[in-house]
Amino acid sequence: MKPYNDHRELLLAGSGGQGLILAAVLLAEAAILEDKRVVQTQSYGIATRGGLSTAELIIDSREILFQQIECPDVVLALTDEALKRYAIWAKRGVPIYYDTTLTELRPDPPCFGYPFTKVAGELGNERSVNLLAIGLLAARTGVVHIESLKAAIRNRWGKRSAANERMVEAGADLAPDPPMDITPCSSNF
Repeated sequence: MKPYNDHRELLLAGSGGQGLILAAVLLAEAAILEDKRVVQTQSYGIATRGGLSTAELIIDSREILFQQIECPDVVLALTDEALKRYAIWAKRGVPIYYDTTLTELRPDPPCFGYPFTKVAGELGNERSVNLLAIGLLAARTGVVHIESLKAAIRNRWGKRSAANERMVEAGADLAPDPPMDITPCSSNF
């Protein structure tokens, strides 16, 4: 019998104001559109802009009994502070996707750098780095389908969703083919 492998835990971290909480909510809404169960939590410092901001997401086809991440399957780090704080997960084999535009660190695999902020700026809206990043995350990991993510965006913004959908598509275009197989994180060092 194949072991159950549908449970996914994602950790998104960066700076307040980068839209990571919205990004996690959009991923959650996309997963719900795929008939999955979801828990989404967030944490941010007293500074609404500039302080560390994190969003956690658990996606599963079955009931979620424990509502906190124990060991993420994927980490997205958009700042140096976030990358430094969560780089420890790479030692457990957890893939970490980070923004090379805003980080000085260049950790070894399973850490993968992408110029999220630079590309978002080149596409005309640096503030949409969150959408670009989750587009790549969805395409690279398969945690949700790109079409579900775009549907979640349309549900939220209606007729004004086109630019946001394009940003998600641009993020997906950064991802190499085929999607990366996510091995569930081992909570043991």
